Order: sequence, then structure tokens, then C-alpha cells
Amino acid sequence: IRLGAPICRPSKMVCIGLNYKKHAIESGMGIPEEPVIFFKSTTAIVGPYDNVIIPNDSKKTDWEVELGVIIGENCQYVSEKDALSVVSGYCIVNDVSERSYQFDRGGQWIKGKSAPTFAPIGPFIVTADEIEDPQNLNMKLSVNGITVQKSNTSDMIFKVTEIISHLSNFMALRQGDIIATGTPEGVGVGMKPPMFLKEGDIMELEIDFLGSQKQTVVAFK
Repeated sequence: IRLGAPICRPSKMVCIGLNYKKHAIESGMGIPEEPVIFFKSTTAIVGPYDNVIIPNDSKKTDWEVELGVIIGENCQYVSEKDALSVVSGYCIVNDVSERSYQFDRGGQWIKGKSAPTFAPIGPFIVTADEIEDPQNLNMKLSVNGITVQKSNTSDMIFKVTEIISHLSNFMALRQGDIIATGTPEGVGVGMKPPMFLKEGDIMELEIDFLGSQKQTVVAFK
């Protein structure tokens, strides 16, 4: 039995970059003054246990465990005070990224974020009332059984409430939209020397109360 993504085709998938202090430092890009916003194609969305396919000419495919926020109602110009009231739930997102596409090919980050299978989501959505504090969730990601990312959402530069309010000033948020709120330190591109995914690697992701994911990396065929 295949478990698919709990949301397959939202109107948009919005991502926040450099939103953990230690990750911003390891990336060498400094602490942003406002949320860094980019989109991820909805055709990248797959289930939590589906294979992740390395693009045909990829040399730098990377991992990113993230807290996903699901918008529960159509809204715009939401205050920080009211921001959590428009959240229907939370889930795990693996923001798989091809770093060469992202940084070396010109244009926006979306190039490195949108290949098919680059957005495993799930295994389920936990309703907002079950998560007492989205800013206190332990999260980790391992590759081949070795933990490479281990952090807590308390390290976010911009909290979930700030992110939702900020985004709603620039776009209408729609029911079912997914916000990926950023990744902590420990991504492959930040290692010395850098380490990237190869065929046969296994990624395992966990966030408190949100279950776990597991993906096998395969080559494009």
C-alpha cells in the first residue's frame, strides 16, 4: 500500500529560506532582516515514503527537514496575533534541493527546489489544536542512519505567526496552501567537505508529534 501526500495540489507551496540562525550562519549568507520567500512547484509533491529521484544531471542534491504549516482558511492581511487561527494543521516537509541549480544557474531558488519528488509531505496532517506550541518541536533528519540535522523550531528567526502575517501582506493565502518554514543546520552543502545525496541513500525525518518519513534516493531513469 502506498501512502500518498495528505495534500497533493495546493494552490501554492511557499517556502522560507535561511530561517534558522545556525543554518543561516553555515550557509554564509547572514541573518535575514525579513523572511526570504521562494516557491516550490506543486508538481514536486509526493508521499512521505516515496522515492526521491535525483535529476538527470544533478551533482548536488541535498536534504532539508522542515515544519510544514497548512493554511485552513482563505485570508489576507492577517495580524501576528491572529495568525495561528488560520492554521488547520502541521506536517513534515522534506525540502529536497539541488544546490547547483539553486545557486549556480542564475534566476531564483525555485530552479533548485522543484524537480519531481522534491517535496515529500506527511505522513499525515496533525490538526492545529493538537500542537500546543509550534515553536517548541524537536526535529531531526538522518542519512543512512547517521543524524545530520537535529534542532528545535525554537531556533527559527521568524516564528510561524510572523511568517503567516508577513506572507499575507504580499499574497492571498488559500485553504490548503503549504508553508515550509525553513530548515535547521546540518544540510549537505554546509558540511566540510560538502556531502550530497547519491543513489541508494536513505533519508529518515522526524518532528515531534508529526510522525516520521523515510525516502530512498534513486537515479533518474
